[in-house]
Amino acid sequence: MRFTTVFFDLDDTLYPSSTGLWAAIRERMNIYMRERLGIPANDVPQMREQYFKMYGTTLRGLQERHNVDKEDFLAFVHDLPLKDYLTPDPILWDVIASLPTRNLIFTNADVNHARRVLTALKLDDLFETIVDVNAVDPYCKPMPESFAIAMELADEPDPRKCVVIDDLPRTTRAALEVGMASLLYGCDAHIQGSADASGVFTDWSHLPILLGDE
Repeated sequence: MRFTTVFFDLDDTLYPSSTGLWAAIRERMNIYMRERLGIPANDVPQMREQYFKMYGTTLRGLQERHNVDKEDFLAFVHDLPLKDYLTPDPILWDVIASLPTRNLIFTNADVNHARRVLTALKLDDLFETIVDVNAVDPYCKPMPESFAIAMELADEPDPRKCVVIDDLPRTTRAALEVGMASLLYGCDAHIQGSADASGVFTDWSHLPILLGDE
């Protein structure tokens, strides 16, 4: 296998978007912006998306524009009963466990949320490291600096030996731009163009083939 290191996104990647968890997190963001920051309810959805596009995450925008406390925001938006949303997938465990690569989580969430999600999915024994939003601060995906920090933490200086798996085309496209390979995962992956990723998939059992030598 020509790759040494695989960076797995967390939310809406290690579990399907159909669980509704990310939608629930997004609604917690809306509540935070309304109740903690006093932003008019009608302005919140557009502002949240605007910050997401401009700064990489809604949080980064709120930090820049509203001086939001990062730890307070993350604790609030992730305060959800994960067992109500997430179910372990034995096939996913088997697939990741079979890989000969170093496997890391690379997420714009924080390590606390990542650990809770991995525990709920029974995947917590499969990843060497969690590269979270704090580890790459002040950057985040899809900023090129965040990929450089992730590779440094993985002790892999060659981007050609790294793969990023993510559900967002802007992230997989950014990984390509810094010389990494990338795989776009999710229900809409098949409609994305080849410019967005090295490959697309919706079935985890296909991952070993996608990571095989070309």
